[in-house]
Amino acid sequence: MQLTRVDPGDLARRGGPEATSAYLRTLIPQPASVEDAVREIVARVRAEGDAAILDYTRRFDTAGGEPAPLLVREEELDDAIRQLPLELVAGLQVAIKNVAFVAQAGVNEDIGVELSQRQRIVLREVPVGSAGVYVPGGRAPYASTVVMGVVTARAAGVLDVSVCAPPGPDGEIDPVILGTCRLCGVERVYRMGGAQAIAALACGTESVERVDVVVGPGNLYVQEAKRQLSAAVGIDGFAGPSDLLVLLARDAQDSDLRLAALDMLAQGEHGEGSLVVAATPAASVADGLAEMLEDLVVERPTVGEAAFAIVQVADAREALELANTFAPEHLELIGAEMEGLAPLIRAAGCVFVGVNSATAFGDYVAGSNHVLPTGGSARFASMLSPRHFRRRMAEVRVQGGAAKLAAAGAPIARAEGFEVHAESMEARVRENPAQ
Repeated sequence: MQLTRVDPGDLARRGGPEATSAYLRTLIPQPASVEDAVREIVARVRAEGDAAILDYTRRFDTAGGEPAPLLVREEELDDAIRQLPLELVAGLQVAIKNVAFVAQAGVNEDIGVELSQRQRIVLREVPVGSAGVYVPGGRAPYASTVVMGVVTARAAGVLDVSVCAPPGPDGEIDPVILGTCRLCGVERVYRMGGAQAIAALACGTESVERVDVVVGPGNLYVQEAKRQLSAAVGIDGFAGPSDLLVLLARDAQDSDLRLAALDMLAQGEHGEGSLVVAATPAASVADGLAEMLEDLVVERPTVGEAAFAIVQVADAREALELANTFAPEHLELIGAEMEGLAPLIRAAGCVFVGVNSATAFGDYVAGSNHVLPTGGSARFASMLSPRHFRRRMAEVRVQGGAAKLAAAGAPIARAEGFEVHAESMEARVRENPAQ
């Protein structure tokens, strides 16, 4: 396990919490650019449609084997549910219910505003027509990603929701993914992954219906495809490697350290590129946590190649500054001293307050969404929510205030060189002087 220590002297020499946050980000390797490769994939999918997707599937997913049809038959979705263990189905049903409940709380009603010139503006929220949820492949089937994407889109009012996931070497998607899709009410699932899947959802092909929004985590190729296609389709953001920051109070007990260490190692399961950091004002807590990590990691081989760091800060105020400049994907606050900072946190994907609030609960069943801003982007981005699937439109009704509005707006239009804009406003008054 790669473990870096940052003591108060190091923190001061680096220039404080903001510079230390930047240093911590350097502990994980910077990915090589895949921009050109993704551009080629997107161009091929646009030009060749299904043929390009199937070719890439042979190359990257089925090890040369002939791919199955892109669209999964509905009978296969029904069969998949019957293959799932009952305890998994029960757990997924809890997750679906909780995520739906929280997501529905984020759907806003229309708002009407009456202004002094007698015009009325109605701010209307409407769902997009369709959405696609990308579920990554890899070491295991990510059923929770299906829940987070599909349930949130449904709560936002999107009726047409598709899911895509890369097939395995046998050409099939894992039954856990298919069964979860069915539990979430999905009727259209595609066997495709990678940048080519994003291109297909954004552009449409013979077999793939074009969507209005694409969401979901994925590897660098998937994220780069979302970036390149963001002018053609809505996206949730650029999701990089996962990260976690744990703030531990100076009076943290051994039981607290064990739970914090387990949470950190759990985050390490996301693999290479993941960044896992803890901060505390107490040297004894930092030392105890380091020992706990070293002890627990021995029997937990799934931790992978994540980068771990422990930072000793001066006090809770410095811990708060570190958190807000590091802008973690996940932030845990353990101990009264740190839990009291919760209202002051300004930059985090999701905040877990208290020793019992494990990040893993948020990954699965707490009800919050686990598709979160990474790499420090929590400074300006938010977790996946209904707002990613809804558009806000303004409905304008100028009733009796045209004269006042024209008197104010026409000089602005003329200052910008738009004479006809000014004429358009003033014509409303000439045609109807009562305005």
